[in-house]
Amino acid sequence: QVQLVESGGGFVQAGGSLRLSCAASTRTFSTPVWGWFRLAPGEERDFVAAISWSGSSTHYADSVKGRFTISRDNAKNTVYLQMSSLKPEDTAVYYCAAKNAYVRVSDRTDYAYWGQGTQVTVSS
Repeated sequence: QVQLVESGGGFVQAGGSLRLSCAASTRTFSTPVWGWFRLAPGEERDFVAAISWSGSSTHYADSVKGRFTISRDNAKNTVYLQMSSLKPEDTAVYYCAAKNAYVRVSDRTDYAYWGQGTQVTVSS
């Protein structure tokens, strides 16, 4: 059973930065597509960003464009989310996810594997 293990969440003031990481628990796990989603209180789990196997294709939610950057290290089976210029409305539990094909990347129902989530809290 593949597990995705996230790290890097925490508490930060508005305007600050955080870097989230998510690693697959086994070296034999190879996923073409990584995604990040977030769940805020009273909201649905929303798409944040996705990246293709090569890293040449990325897609972002409008709300994070220009502030967040997704990247990956295939040798480490790890995906990253660099978050800058954070706002209080970015406060949420952030989840990494993995799927096979770079289609419908913003559709959470298409992802087969999920991390346990990491809390990000941005104070005003």
